[in-house]
Amino acid sequence: MPEARESDLVAGVYLVEPTVHGDQRGLFVETYRREWIPGAREMIQANRSNKQQGAVVGLHYHLHQSDYWYVPAGTIRAVVHDLREGGPTDGATDVIELSGENHVGLYIPPGVAHGFAALTDAVLTYLVDGYYNQADELGVAWDDPAIGADWGVTDPIMSERDRTNPARDDLPAGRRPYWPMRT
Repeated sequence: MPEARESDLVAGVYLVEPTVHGDQRGLFVETYRREWIPGAREMIQANRSNKQQGAVVGLHYHLHQSDYWYVPAGTIRAVVHDLREGGPTDGATDVIELSGENHVGLYIPPGVAHGFAALTDAVLTYLVDGYYNQADELGVAWDDPAIGADWGVTDPIMSERDRTNPARDDLPAGRRPYWPMRT
C-alpha cells in the first residue's frame, strides 16, 4: 500500500509515494486513491500540462478547490505556500521535487498557493475536486520574498498573468484564505 504523509511544513499538503511495479515489459503505478488523503473529496476532473524546461507556472491558489499532481515524465520543482490566515502553518513554504523517476504525488488543499518550475521538459497530470471556476482562479507573486521559494531556474518562461500576480501582503480583501478551511 502506498505511503501518504503530510508535509512537515504545510498542514494539509500530502505527499504520496506509490508502489511501483515493474519488470522487463515496463512499469505500473497506481497514482491516486481518495482514501490515501484524509478528508479528500472526490476528484471530478483530470488535466494535463506539458511544459518546456525553464517554464514557471504559478503561484495559483483556490478558495474552494483541491488539486492532486503527478508527473509521469520529466522533473518539476513544486512550490506550495500556506496562505490560510490564522492557520498553524500560515506563511510556510515547502518545495517538493516530482518526477517520472520518483513517482511522488502531491495533494494541495484549498488556500495553499501552488506552482512549479519545469527543471526538464515535463508532463504534469492533475486531478481537481471542482470544475473550472474563473472566480476561484487566484494568484500570488511567484517571486515574493515573503514566500522565499527556490524555483531552481534563473530565466523563467512565464505567462503574463503569473508575472503580474500581487505580492502576498497585497492580496485584495476577501481573496486571502482563512483557517480553518475544508481540506
